[in-house]
Amino acid sequence: MSSTSAPSKGKRKAREFRENIIQTLLLFAAVSSVLVTFGIMEVLVGESFRFFINPELKEVGVENIWADFFNIKDPQWTVLFEEKHFGILTLLSSTLLTSAVALIVAVPVGTTVAIYLSEFAASSLREWLKPILELLAGVPSVVFGYFALNVISPYVRSFNENIPGFNRLSAGIAIGIAIIPIISSIAEDAMRAVPNQMREGSYALGSTRINTAINVILPAAFSGIVASYILGISRAVGETMIVAVAGGLQALYSWNPLEGAATISAYIVQVTLGDVPFGSLEYESIFAAGLTLALITLALNLIGFFLIKRFKETY
Repeated sequence: MSSTSAPSKGKRKAREFRENIIQTLLLFAAVSSVLVTFGIMEVLVGESFRFFINPELKEVGVENIWADFFNIKDPQWTVLFEEKHFGILTLLSSTLLTSAVALIVAVPVGTTVAIYLSEFAASSLREWLKPILELLAGVPSVVFGYFALNVISPYVRSFNENIPGFNRLSAGIAIGIAIIPIISSIAEDAMRAVPNQMREGSYALGSTRINTAINVILPAAFSGIVASYILGISRAVGETMIVAVAGGLQALYSWNPLEGAATISAYIVQVTLGDVPFGSLEYESIFAAGLTLALITLALNLIGFFLIKRFKETY
């Protein structure tokens, strides 16, 4: 009796030991991700504070950095020029406008693709079509940037030769194409998670497949679909290389999609190329811009969290 119970007791202890190791590793991974996030925010906040209290600001003619930074009447972002202005709305307008164009492209296309894959595509077609779609999400953004510059922009200019080659519309369309796989893949997963009983009940009442998809599946999977939109927006807002290549890095305050663009992330890349001395006023400005971008992304994620919580379905 004791000879058989001893090995089983030893196996149980070994299993518990392995489980404890796995739990410890998972806890370490979770805590590490949180600490890294707090570390990034600490750097952004600390360096931004140094920028806003930098005495060099008055030397370059900026008496009130807060008024200049949040200027909404005549915002200018001329950090790299002799006469310096730090109106963040200049970069913010390009960021929001290119993101809006991207969403106009990606949301209807991505949602339509998700509906097709979830409700209409044959299982054999879905098995190879969805992996291909997910692989598109891994295409480097610089590829989409040159696609926008060499394909989309010439097509846009074919309607009017006065449109510049570097413009926000082309960059926004390319960003939209880049985030279609993100939206469609996550939205399709949310639709597939809807129980089949809801589909069968709709069919039993005489609904067609398209009516079932629109009136039953979409509302039931709304929280997951919203999550896909939020992730797509976050990717669009933080996109760098597509705008850097196709937008022209022109810091212009305008809501015209046919003009050049310099988004917040694209400006950060421009400064960190090495032409600006480390620790200079121009260099420190990227942290203020980066903090603004981080706060925008945080706000979008919080909005998405509350929307998901509000419309979450339980089965």
